Amino acid sequence: MPDNPDATAYGRRQAREAWLVRRRRKIREEIERNRRGEYKVPTWVLALILVVFVVAWVSLIIFS
Repeated sequence: MPDNPDATAYGRRQAREAWLVRRRRKIREEIERNRRGEYKVPTWVLALILVVFVVAWVSLIIFS
C-alpha cells in the first residue's frame, strides 16, 4: 500500500484513462475495418437474423 492515498487515486485515474484510450482505439480500428469491407458477417445477414428473430417473437406472442 502506498503511503500517499492520492498516489493510488492518480494511478487508478491514469489506468481508467488508458483503458478509455484503448477502447476508443479498438472501436475506431473496427469502424475502419468495416469501411474497408473487412467485416466477418455481412450486414444483410445480420439484418436477416434480426428480422427472423423479431417475427418469431411476435408470432409467439400472437399465437400463444
